[in-house]
Amino acid sequence: MPDSSYHAKYVFIVGGVMSGIGKGIVTVSVGRNLIERGYKIDVCKIDPYLNIDAGTMNPFEHGEVFVTEDGGELDVDFGHYQRFLQIDVKKNQNITTGQVYYEVITKERNGEYLGKTVQVVPHITDEIKRRIKEIDSQSKADVLLIEIGGTVGDIESQPFLEAIRQIMREREPSDTCLIMATYVPYPPHVNEPKTKPTQHAVRDLKSAGLNPSIIVTRSPKDIGKSALDKVAVYSGLSTDAVFSLPDLEEVLESPIVLDKQGFGKKVLFVLNLEPKKEATWDSLNKILELIKTQENEVNIGLTGKYTKLKDAYISVFEALKHAGIHLKTKVNVHYIDVEEFEKDSSKLSILEKYDGVILPGGFGKRGIEGKIKVIQYCRENNIPFLGICLGFQLASIEFARNVCGLKDAHSTEMDPNTRYPIVDLQPDQKNIHRLGGTMRLGAHEIEVFPNTMLWELYGQKEKIIERHRHRYELNPMYAPLLQDNGLVLSAKSKFYEALELPDHPFFLAVQFHPEFKSTPWNPSPPYYGLIDAALKKKKVKSN
Repeated sequence: MPDSSYHAKYVFIVGGVMSGIGKGIVTVSVGRNLIERGYKIDVCKIDPYLNIDAGTMNPFEHGEVFVTEDGGELDVDFGHYQRFLQIDVKKNQNITTGQVYYEVITKERNGEYLGKTVQVVPHITDEIKRRIKEIDSQSKADVLLIEIGGTVGDIESQPFLEAIRQIMREREPSDTCLIMATYVPYPPHVNEPKTKPTQHAVRDLKSAGLNPSIIVTRSPKDIGKSALDKVAVYSGLSTDAVFSLPDLEEVLESPIVLDKQGFGKKVLFVLNLEPKKEATWDSLNKILELIKTQENEVNIGLTGKYTKLKDAYISVFEALKHAGIHLKTKVNVHYIDVEEFEKDSSKLSILEKYDGVILPGGFGKRGIEGKIKVIQYCRENNIPFLGICLGFQLASIEFARNVCGLKDAHSTEMDPNTRYPIVDLQPDQKNIHRLGGTMRLGAHEIEVFPNTMLWELYGQKEKIIERHRHRYELNPMYAPLLQDNGLVLSAKSKFYEALELPDHPFFLAVQFHPEFKSTPWNPSPPYYGLIDAALKKKKVKSN
């Protein structure tokens, strides 16, 4: 008898050959194909690392930390899910090995296993299945997409693959679909695709007791019918179950590129579903048409200390791009290492090349003085500027130092003994010692003050909800001094949330992270404001 505790149909997405091939893009392509045909979907990501969540990871390790409305610090792929699928995920939708083992060991310590020997099978696999069922129950989706991080063959992934095998065994064949996203190299010296790594990856998957329903090959360019047929033969699949997803200039095209090959129909066939409506792709095509008809171009300098890894600022990058789409403007993002400015202040003049500058969030002392110099240069030279989170805190410090005359002003995060703690630890953070999941996280309501730039950007709304990830705040004791010297504090919740300069082309900094709610269909207002100001600056320069 099939297990009736499952509700939605499941699509599992696993990776082959190597990580970083775009498994998340394949996942959202599945989702968009199902949404386009009238189905409600939701998503879950399984990460095999031992961390409880991504919150304590350095961005160089795993890319940015994506923050959810309910305060989850999740894997970078959740940003792709939200941007593509227009869904709000919850923190329990990211399952990690750390969470699973922590729960099982806690139960063992509490005597909940009644003296049994606790093992990977069944205890770890049962906990994995329990968490998937919990997400299934809360989502009320028709189809739940479950992406497995890492690569088939990894030691860390084995318990999750076993849990998948058990789920597929417990359910009707048409209730599950297993998709493998795999990499097919295209060595330039032979000028032909090589499918052997994919053959080995499929063999590894089969050795775990799993057979793929569909394979999506990733490659720098289309690998052609011959290579696809070879993959099908060695995988034991029909030729209509193997698809090619080459690198694309615009990643938003991925769902349509796959659907033109019959991908959407094949997923429905495996799940024994009929389309509820015809796939027209109107919504996505409108965005793609806007991208193709962009009339303008601006260059934005993204200043930070993780600039060698694009994924460290991926939501910021995408939010800039979304704003550009709706302003019919191509946004070129240039990554600038702020530590270079600490070594040589004369290099700050490079900022003149850009139509606008953004200073995203971050932590720690490294690069702080370089960031403050960036803010000062943009303020004094009328360069459109947007500061995010730490960028807000440092903008207040820079103003206190260079306008208010408090030369030693700083944050107690960087200098616990500063004479002028312009930025200080939030009061309710002072007795917290554990780092993971203890910051001010998730969505909070913010009061926006009327007749400010921020108020205009948000359509004259006096209440907005945005996501946060911080421990430190602008010290309210110094707010009157900053305001008396011309700084406008334009939003507040429990803390001050935004600052701006009225006599500047565009100078805005916010404590929250508006990029986490930006999508191609609904760009973030602060990012829209920056690109709009950058566009105006460029037009003035060209006249």
